[in-house]
Amino acid sequence: MQYKYLRQTYGFDDVALVPGDITINPDQTDIGFTVDQINFGIPILASAMDGVVDVRMAVAMGRLGGLGVLNLEGVQTRYEDADSVLADIASASVSEATGLMQKVYAEPIKEKLVGDRIKAIKKEGIVCCGSLTPANTKRMSPVAAEAGMDILVVQSTVTTARHISKSYRGLIFSELVKQLPIPVVVGNCVSYSACRKLMETGIHGVLVGVGPGAACTTREVLGVGVPQITATMDCAAARDDYYRTTGRYVPIITDGGFRNGGDICKAVACGADAVMLGSMLAQAEEAPGRGNHWGMATPHEALPRGTRVSVGIKGSLKQILLGPSSVTDGTQNLVGALRTAMGVCGARNIREMHQTEVVIAPAIKTEGKHFQLAQRAAAC
Repeated sequence: MQYKYLRQTYGFDDVALVPGDITINPDQTDIGFTVDQINFGIPILASAMDGVVDVRMAVAMGRLGGLGVLNLEGVQTRYEDADSVLADIASASVSEATGLMQKVYAEPIKEKLVGDRIKAIKKEGIVCCGSLTPANTKRMSPVAAEAGMDILVVQSTVTTARHISKSYRGLIFSELVKQLPIPVVVGNCVSYSACRKLMETGIHGVLVGVGPGAACTTREVLGVGVPQITATMDCAAARDDYYRTTGRYVPIITDGGFRNGGDICKAVACGADAVMLGSMLAQAEEAPGRGNHWGMATPHEALPRGTRVSVGIKGSLKQILLGPSSVTDGTQNLVGALRTAMGVCGARNIREMHQTEVVIAPAIKTEGKHFQLAQRAAAC
């Protein structure tokens, strides 16, 4: 008889970083991030969700050194006046929100709007990145590339290099990267083997994470997912082994589940080259969701795997990314937090941060914090 064994896995709250034997001034750390030959000043991407990224937000992210990923199957490419549609979604009651979105997203995608949105971002001199699901990639990616898009993200709840379906010939990543003149980033995955096989197709980056996002209910609806620390470490191992074998470095981007700067620092220490943020950036004044956030699978016509969540508006995008922070919970000046953690851990760049010692420490957020916890409880 063959038995099934369980292994222990870890999320952000389960671990802590060990300070290094040397320390470095935070302003001397290099946090640059590269996709193929395209360089970014900060290793932060804004996720391809309609409440997070529109043209304005993509431009704002680019000017601050990051990358905003536009959902090319979202409201922006279905409606000329996308802002009024977003206002309707934001103002809908909790009970009405999902049904309204199912109706809104039933409107067909318009190729002209795909081109218009991309050109609007490029007009501002910003690197343009758009996201498509595998089902629409063959049809829409040539349109987006012709319009001037710089990076394509192919994204679904779970993506593998081998997909079995009834179609005669599905999406084949090795062919896609040869056909398109731009880098291709693919997600999402959580295991060593899936990540390694995706890299072997020639893609230029991998998104890591299944179901941890604030607006995602995949883990509840489908019961699938791996906590982000373990998922990041497993995929980082695949990246490093692939690099040793081929000499080609394919960055991994931990996507989802972040609540503060500490989580970002932990993801990078566990092997992430960059992070993709949704709810944290949906709180920016520039975000199109008006303080609301929902996932790409929320409006699914048959099996919604997400919900609209209210995250509020906490400050400008610049304040959230670069500070100065007016709060003490780690939700602002995310770049400053990463640079400071790297300095404390003695890491001069992201690759050196990967070598930071990580320990299992479930009580790291509560140890010695009696008065803080009591104060929070009283406030509630």
